[in-house]
Amino acid sequence: MATEGGDPVVHEERSNTTEQATEQHAEQNAADAVKEKEEKPTEGKVEQKTRAGLTEIATPGHLPQETSHFFQCSSVKSVSVSWDENLRFRKSMEDAHVIVDQLEGKAEQGYFAIYDGHGGTEAVIYTANHLHQKVLEEELTKGDDYSEALKQAYLLTDKQIGEKKVAAGTTAVSALIVKEGEKKMLYVANAGDARAVLSRGGKAERMSHDHKTNDEGESQRIKSVGGFIILNRVNGVLAVTRSLGDTPMKEYVTGEPYIQTTEITAQDTHLVLACDGLWDVASDQEVVDFVHQEGDEKALSEKLVQHALKKGSTDNISVMVITL
Repeated sequence: MATEGGDPVVHEERSNTTEQATEQHAEQNAADAVKEKEEKPTEGKVEQKTRAGLTEIATPGHLPQETSHFFQCSSVKSVSVSWDENLRFRKSMEDAHVIVDQLEGKAEQGYFAIYDGHGGTEAVIYTANHLHQKVLEEELTKGDDYSEALKQAYLLTDKQIGEKKVAAGTTAVSALIVKEGEKKMLYVANAGDARAVLSRGGKAERMSHDHKTNDEGESQRIKSVGGFIILNRVNGVLAVTRSLGDTPMKEYVTGEPYIQTTEITAQDTHLVLACDGLWDVASDQEVVDFVHQEGDEKALSEKLVQHALKKGSTDNISVMVITL
């Protein structure tokens, strides 16, 4: 059948069909966009619920008003995390922290980290949002070499920050807890002076290494590639010898982490991760003793932050206490 002008009626029907399809397509796109927004971890979003369980990512500019959080987890007994900008001495907050319970969807697997930015917040925000999500999980899919996965996660994150020409940097300390057969294993990685201390039978056991200019090995490494140490700083600029970011200094300041592994036993009760805002004023054993004396696991990190402030810390302070 044709109209008076000979145009087929089907043309109008196609137009209507196309219009309907376009509307349906737009509705689907809108639905997909909402779904993607819900599923995609938001930069700095706090207390996310994802397929991998509880995830808290707290970064500068996205820290919640409450300065202390407590979570019960499946990979560990509990996690207490607290922070303080220390406005008396610091104009802004450059610390971040990450808690991922059930990493890769495995109930017995968890990732915990403290990141301490410097020279700006670009590097610390990028690290907090990408090291575990896009790098560590991808590396773990390649096999069960957890130490190598952590190493590559640090190096690749450092490379990605460098590709963005970011001048700011961040120190980092990460703890990965996994089940290997009947054993519960702890893998710790760090770059810079953010530190991890394990309470083993009430005795402090350092699981990280402070990468500072007074370390003879670090000093020799920097000098071997043409750098120098002056006023306890790399080339007179950085107080740490390893970090993520610090792109202009990358020839001397590597992002390769120190890694230590241990089996978690019945003697191991707590793991403390913190930036130098705590460690500059408190020794490893002092912190472990404090944790055991305090007792209330919900208040452990908050009390340690207050302890650091009372002892005269002049830096941002972030503390995470993991009850194993």
